[in-house]
Amino acid sequence: MTVMLLADVSASGEFGTQKQVRHDLITELCAVLAFSAIQNNDKIGIIFFSDKIEKYIPPKKGRSHILHIIRDLIEFKPEHRETNIELALRYFTNVIKKRSIAFLLSDFIDPRIGGDSRNSFSDALKVARRRHDLIALRIYDPRENVLPDIGLVKLMDTETGKHRWVDTSVKKVRTRYAAEALRREDELKYVFIKSGINFAKIATNESYIQPLMTLFGNRA
Repeated sequence: MTVMLLADVSASGEFGTQKQVRHDLITELCAVLAFSAIQNNDKIGIIFFSDKIEKYIPPKKGRSHILHIIRDLIEFKPEHRETNIELALRYFTNVIKKRSIAFLLSDFIDPRIGGDSRNSFSDALKVARRRHDLIALRIYDPRENVLPDIGLVKLMDTETGKHRWVDTSVKKVRTRYAAEALRREDELKYVFIKSGINFAKIATNESYIQPLMTLFGNRA
């Protein structure tokens, strides 16, 4: 069997307000999945992506190969900062011809997922799902959903570098922030379900063991 990892290495992975940043959690999850694959004598490969394909390591067996992947996950510095998950999916379906189990690890904060671009993203998911057993793992930080009341703060979009002042003491601002987060979450869930994709949410402040056990238990 072949196991493929599609790891989001865009700049939003640098965000984290709890135990760890998203990138560190993605690295840890990839390591867990890779070592699980080697125990089954499976091949393991990985695609690093931002809004371009940053690096592709073809599937191979062996402990040294897995250590190579983990080392790259820890040390890799992407050339680009933004996100294009649709591009990663299309590259994956083109380069991996043999059916595989694939894990797509991302925060799914991608402007191409919503609005008019949703259909093309959904189409890319469906194509990948038809050819492979695709599983989505959404890595999120609690602060993506709830904005605390901490007064006037300067926020930065890590992918674009743009700054914006936000007065978090205004209740309408916090309410609108939470509503937008919920809208994005519902839209993403709808796309996953419509495309027939198994998915799980994993928070940076919680253990990933239970979400993974629940996911694989439901699949079984």
